[in-house]
Amino acid sequence: MAATSRLRDRIPVLRAEGLAKAYGPITVLSGVTLDIHAGEVHAIIGENGAGKSTLMKILSGHVRPTAGQLVLDGQPVVLADAVAAEAAGISLVHQEILLAADLTVAENLFLGREITRGLMVDDRAMNRRAAEVLESIGATGRPRDLVRDLPLAQRQLVQIARALLEKRKVVILDEPTAVLANDEVAALMRVVQQLRAAGVAVLYISHRLEEVEALADRVTVLRDGQMIGTYPAASLTQRAMAELMVGRELAMLYPPKRPAATAAPLLEVEGLSVGHGEQAGSFHVRPGEVLGIGGMIGSGRTELFEGLMGLRPSRADRVALNGHAMARRSVPAWRDAGLVYLTEDRKGRGLLLEERLAPNLTLLALDQVHDGFVLNRGREAAALGDAVRDYDIRVRTVHLDAGQLSGGNQQKLLLAKVMMSDPSVVIIDEPTRGIDIGNKSQIYDFIDRLVRSGKACIVISSELPELVGLSDRVLVMRGGRIVAELGGEEITEANVVYAAASGRTADQGREPREDKR
Repeated sequence: MAATSRLRDRIPVLRAEGLAKAYGPITVLSGVTLDIHAGEVHAIIGENGAGKSTLMKILSGHVRPTAGQLVLDGQPVVLADAVAAEAAGISLVHQEILLAADLTVAENLFLGREITRGLMVDDRAMNRRAAEVLESIGATGRPRDLVRDLPLAQRQLVQIARALLEKRKVVILDEPTAVLANDEVAALMRVVQQLRAAGVAVLYISHRLEEVEALADRVTVLRDGQMIGTYPAASLTQRAMAELMVGRELAMLYPPKRPAATAAPLLEVEGLSVGHGEQAGSFHVRPGEVLGIGGMIGSGRTELFEGLMGLRPSRADRVALNGHAMARRSVPAWRDAGLVYLTEDRKGRGLLLEERLAPNLTLLALDQVHDGFVLNRGREAAALGDAVRDYDIRVRTVHLDAGQLSGGNQQKLLLAKVMMSDPSVVIIDEPTRGIDIGNKSQIYDFIDRLVRSGKACIVISSELPELVGLSDRVLVMRGGRIVAELGGEEITEANVVYAAASGRTADQGREPREDKR
């Protein structure tokens, strides 16, 4: 990392002085002052609604501040729009994908700044330059590929490549790794380090505190639209960052552990196998219990439960819910019997992003809001009002599309949706992926209330602290099979990792003691 002590003696490439933004009577940002230096990675962290996006839009010319000013290279500047900001050397990579789906990758990269030869667009030169930039960030998309044919992660890398086509003074990355796989994240982090070495100022906004810890030279924390402070990254642990974001210690992040569940299982699964693979194993979950499912990426966790739900071909010796054998396994059959599955892909498979909140909420419980074939809009509106209150879905108005909600509020809407059928068992895949620390705490409290009411919850999670903090028992998967069960004091991050990596529990891995007698 660059030495932050040297930054105090340099003129910042961009300085924000007393920035504020209000929409009518509502102030969303106030009194933000920070310096952004060439050759540093400056992280901006905060919960959803903390003001991060508003600040980034002001710095990149997308929004004009209500008060305060920007100073670029020591001179006051007014950024009339994003085009003016890019001309000044400031580029923002949005979290949302803002590309023309029917154009090629190269055409998107050079849109509005095409390379020409005479009066003609020089496609060959654009494709050559596009290939160089794509390769530099580890993107697999090719210049002539249509954007609509690319996976979501590759589209995000194309957006990043567009920002890097020309030399920039400031590059702003807003949640750049939210849709990237581990190898793509590693490639992007190398690019960020290269930008810093080249003297570019990088503003890095992320919920992933491990990335902030690994990359940042300094960290600015926002909370409720106000700046809490700017700190040398080396002085902050991930825990300290999270506590600054939420304004409290994280000891209370996870609910207290519950008494061991002893009642008869609600869900019993014996000899389940997915596709043509061997048996993954057997498991059960009791009322009042959180059963955690751990394992490395690719260990088969999601596939196992998609097989259970009937979303993949699967076989089982026996499956029973509430003591009744499930001869037919499908999402509707499970819902009617009292089990629901909340997918990890809330945007692609969980919600209809271009539909309003009410239809999304009631999709699995249409009988509750219909009179025969006629929608009862009063009942639908009442159900939405109850969900907004009970699940703390934070919206200025309920007349929004689901895609306009933040990630945390989308997850709450998805929870409310699956709970409308009043299930006895809830399976939640990656309950807090891409969600800020405050919304995580709310979702953990919801899961705790759920099981204390006598229901059961199965949590599939890649976050080890989450598994350890929430679960009463943990099943660890490896290679498509359940290889270990941990309970009580055995549930530690080290034990989960050991089982996931070796296929054994720590006790199984110990060498027998030599008899000294």
